[in-house]
Amino acid sequence: MTEELLKALPVYFSCLIKFIIGPIAGYGLGLHIITTILTTIAGMMTSVVAFTYFGDWLRAKVLKRWIANRKKFSPGNRRAVRIWQRFGLIGVAVLTPLLLTPIGGTVIAVSFGAPKEKILLYMLVSASFFAVLFSAAIYGFGEAVIPEMFRPS
Repeated sequence: MTEELLKALPVYFSCLIKFIIGPIAGYGLGLHIITTILTTIAGMMTSVVAFTYFGDWLRAKVLKRWIANRKKFSPGNRRAVRIWQRFGLIGVAVLTPLLLTPIGGTVIAVSFGAPKEKILLYMLVSASFFAVLFSAAIYGFGEAVIPEMFRPS
């Protein structure tokens, strides 16, 4: 049990940054599929909770130094506005595991003033759905699609 939890730590920490790495890393480390799914969800949701509740503080205190002279109408800002206008909160939640990072999707949702409870709910549903989908696909087809060096030994 302890060994399984220690092996799950890299999966958790990688999912704080990029969602898809979790199921691949869990498969590569030889974790049970349920452990991989739960750890992937926990990693993404930790980022979502942190940036939902502390995002304003981080922007005001920490990131202020780096973004003080940043342009308001940069290509990245325009892209975020287009994503929000086209898809709304539900779309951002769905796109977060697929294309955006947990941090990026949460920052977009918070920036446009979405209610915190809805951000958490939609991101949890999205994380749960895609963690099950990606893990099932990777564990089911891993032998055929995952390179040899990433397979469990």
